[in-house]
Amino acid sequence: MFADRVMIFVRAGDGGNGCVSFRREKYVPKGGPNGGDGGNGGSIILRAVDGLTNLAHLSHQRHWKADRGEHGQGSDCTGRSAPDKIIEVPAGTIVRDRDRGHVLRDLKEVGDWVTVAQGGRGGFGNTHFKTSTNRAPRQHEAGAEGEERWISLELKVIADVGLVGLPNAGKSTLLSRISRAHPEIADYPFTTKYPNLGMVQAGADRHFVVADIPGLIEGAHEGLGLGHEFLRHVERTRLLIHLVDVVPMDESDPVANYRTIRQELEAYSAELAKRPEILVVTKMDLTGAEEAKARLSRELGREVLAISAVSGQGIPPLIHRIADKLDELSAAEAEARVAATSSGPSRGG
Repeated sequence: MFADRVMIFVRAGDGGNGCVSFRREKYVPKGGPNGGDGGNGGSIILRAVDGLTNLAHLSHQRHWKADRGEHGQGSDCTGRSAPDKIIEVPAGTIVRDRDRGHVLRDLKEVGDWVTVAQGGRGGFGNTHFKTSTNRAPRQHEAGAEGEERWISLELKVIADVGLVGLPNAGKSTLLSRISRAHPEIADYPFTTKYPNLGMVQAGADRHFVVADIPGLIEGAHEGLGLGHEFLRHVERTRLLIHLVDVVPMDESDPVANYRTIRQELEAYSAELAKRPEILVVTKMDLTGAEEAKARLSRELGREVLAISAVSGQGIPPLIHRIADKLDELSAAEAEARVAATSSGPSRGG
């Protein structure tokens, strides 16, 4: 089961009540107040962890509640605070308040966390109310209630590279050849029903994550096919690998197929359409593939890489081209950050 949208209810624990107590000892007739404070209630915390790829583990439990703090006791004993309840989610999860609609936190990196419901503070015992004129106070505080709210979680897959293209363009096959991912592969459209992630090793110290995005079709940005559900997973990728079947089974035009996907990306997000892209034609082992590749390169006026997942043709060079392009993007991003820092307002003396 794959789930990239989940709504859950969270309730933090209430704080423990403060205690009303007085010191009772032999030969100490005026011992005074010694009521302890209540403990704090547990908070609900969302934390991004490694090893999770979707939100399916949360779809079976919609209500999450933390324990309340213990009540204070005599002899100035403070009640024990309840532990926080940690809810683990995959990196790339956007946390929103359901009713207000604002983003609480975008958990982009492993280790990012956010408190979605704060535990109630423990109430004061009567010791806190002792004054010079009120030496035997009998008042105390009740523990504060913990916060509660409905939150919506939306996952946007974190990957360096996104594979896009029409159904049966060879995305899942390529992912299975360059990584240890095992996506479902078949000769019918929409075999892939949810994004698959794979780690690709490009050398001893170079690796990147590739996401296989379910097949897009014309009108995907309007809700047709599966693209409407999963186009958002391409948003976080730094580089697009556009796969085009040069000899489609339906005898469609490869050039028109390429332009169809480009139009869908532009209609969904102008920023996404500007993302760096490597154009790759697949199934080069088929008859007529070379002529179709040459025509595609000529009509689009750009470089076209060629691969065959069956024979392995062109796959090692493609992996290194992707790694080199990611290195270029990282260097450009670093330069941009340095330039932004140096061009900031200076502190005048």
